[in-house]
Amino acid sequence: MPSTYSYPGVYIEEIPSGVHAIAGASTSNTAFIDFFARGPVDQAVEITSFADFERTFGGLDARSEASYAVLQYYLNGGQIAFVVRVAPAAAVASGWLTGGYGGQPTLEVSAANAGDWGNNLQVAVDTTNIDAKARAIDPTLFNLVVREVVVVNGSPRVANLETYRNLSMSQASPRYCVTVVNNASSLALLTDGGIGQTPAATAGDPIGKPDKATWTKLGDLMNPSPGGDGHAPPAPGSLTTTTWTSTDGQGALLGDPATHTGMYALDRIEPAIFNLMCLPAAAALPDLGLNKVYADATAYCDAKRAFLIIDIPDTTDHTDKMLKWMGAHDGLRDKNAAVYFPRLVIPDALNPSQPRNVAASGTMAGVYARTDTTRGVWKAPAGIGATLSGADVAVRLTDLENGELNPIGVNVLRNFPIYGHVSWGARTLEGADQIGSEWKYIPIRRLALYIEESLYEGTKWAVFEPNDEPLWASLRFNIGSFMQGLFRQEAFQGSSPKDAYFVKCDADTTTQADRDLGIVNVIVGFAPLKPAEFVVIKIQQLAGQSAG
Repeated sequence: MPSTYSYPGVYIEEIPSGVHAIAGASTSNTAFIDFFARGPVDQAVEITSFADFERTFGGLDARSEASYAVLQYYLNGGQIAFVVRVAPAAAVASGWLTGGYGGQPTLEVSAANAGDWGNNLQVAVDTTNIDAKARAIDPTLFNLVVREVVVVNGSPRVANLETYRNLSMSQASPRYCVTVVNNASSLALLTDGGIGQTPAATAGDPIGKPDKATWTKLGDLMNPSPGGDGHAPPAPGSLTTTTWTSTDGQGALLGDPATHTGMYALDRIEPAIFNLMCLPAAAALPDLGLNKVYADATAYCDAKRAFLIIDIPDTTDHTDKMLKWMGAHDGLRDKNAAVYFPRLVIPDALNPSQPRNVAASGTMAGVYARTDTTRGVWKAPAGIGATLSGADVAVRLTDLENGELNPIGVNVLRNFPIYGHVSWGARTLEGADQIGSEWKYIPIRRLALYIEESLYEGTKWAVFEPNDEPLWASLRFNIGSFMQGLFRQEAFQGSSPKDAYFVKCDADTTTQADRDLGIVNVIVGFAPLKPAEFVVIKIQQLAGQSAG
């Protein structure tokens, strides 16, 4: 506003409204942690389709449980996933291009990330197709081509090809090879040997006719012994730890919170969040490893306001075995976790003659996402609408078998005539009848997590604001508006807002002692909609009724 009113007229003043709209958080962003054929290691990569997954992580791999889980996730309605590749005992295929005097190691070419896929990389160097004027200015210019060759039906095929022209070995050049290639390539990384010499050319014309060039596999390039130039690379290798029954597999999945590896790579996605976590490879670990991985994952999900879908081993293929498995793993019970029985059978594109037995977490994460989109996070991901696309149940259960598992908090996947394969349970692992938890049902728990995350992010503006009635009123208004929006979407019980939720923030919730400590307390309550788990129809026969 103006400091003084100096002339007759109309003055416009804008008065802050105090409105800080609270946006709803995501509900079904799903994290997958596992071994994959390729891709960055210990980095959480956001993908939005299975095609994205194929480009970055190589698609299906018979050694990777989560590669099939990601496929199922998108087949069943998944949208956003954060994929973390872990690679115990992995080596990076690499080798040195030579040049200069005496064939010294000039430029190291390495696969962009660990794994045996790097052994399919080939490189070619061209020093002839360079503009004469450009070469006169920089005599180190060269062209580099990198390609990935895979065998399909017994025949080699170029799967990926990258061409980089007019590269320089001079660090002062805008076309310095290390900077240009490392910033753009999804196949290779370069390391400068430090002698400033152009790599020796290969025969042929890799720029004009790449199929007729003389290509060199990374593993066939020069690999000098350690010492001397100080740039000796590791020997080419491949990922050999492909079973997850070792402490290496357990350690890789868990990672280290200090270095943000394994599951803790998800720390680095902020401000984005994940809501669901799947660790299909953990089901193949011995009991001690399985317990450790899932216990740590549950604690991590609790801290992140996320929900864990636990998988069972493929040997748990009967109701009695599932009952015993639950008895042996009661320590995994948590309000932010759920388990499903049985496992699923899906077509295997890598082995069409033999269907693949897979864990259910990826499929169910997709069902969660689909249900959230069509009905809301407060709707149970179960019922005749919760169909399982592209999957069959490995064991078909009867109602009586279902009745043994449901009371102990095991969600059953069923097959029904007409409806097909569906999710037929909606309990958390605290959902056993004997526990009597208020977080018995998945939709109630996930709705609470959604509200918590939304309010956590949506009220940060209040930090350092004066702690008095104007702040309290603003918090009541903004949080109340958010809760009213959920009420209008029928997320709560009750026919009126006062029956459905409340928001309290005043001198009763925030005492003078709290204010002296810089604390403001807001209490939010809601009446959740519990799923109609048991529909009871009572039929009475009317006897002795006369007409008229």
